[in-house]
Amino acid sequence: MSDPELTAAACHGDEEAFYALVSGLKRKLYGIAFSYLGNEADALEAMQEAVCKAWANCGKLKEASAFEAWLVRILIRCCIDEQKRRKRTLPLLFDKDERMAEMVSDSRLDLHQAMGRLRPKYRHVLVLKYYQDMTLAEIANVLDKPEGTVKTWLHQGLKQLRGKLNAGGEVYHGE
Repeated sequence: MSDPELTAAACHGDEEAFYALVSGLKRKLYGIAFSYLGNEADALEAMQEAVCKAWANCGKLKEASAFEAWLVRILIRCCIDEQKRRKRTLPLLFDKDERMAEMVSDSRLDLHQAMGRLRPKYRHVLVLKYYQDMTLAEIANVLDKPEGTVKTWLHQGLKQLRGKLNAGGEVYHGE
């Protein structure tokens, strides 16, 4: 079966077709989830939640050709929900976290911290463009925004990111 046929079958309740579609996207989905959440367990949990939501609502999808963008959009929402949940809970420090922090270079930590301080719309575009190597047209499709808007958000996001990092690559905390 071709992708449009698989998508149509999946949206009509064919579990095998749905599984085939999701299996073909699992690396991409994991990469997106990991870039948002930063650890394997949370990324896998977000993927699982997104796939469950997609399966439950697949019959409501109007355009079968939009399946991939639709699933990525669901995954991003699941990741954002997890990030919000994290903010509501008190973080516990574990030795494992300290060891992980030591293994990650300072510049990557600074970049991660600066990305976290961006407005979500800019962060979404930057993550999809530079972490997932998606084209502007693909990002526009995923975010359900015009391509011109995505270009503007990319430009503004990069500008803000540069402003949050000083010349040495460290996060500039003054605002």
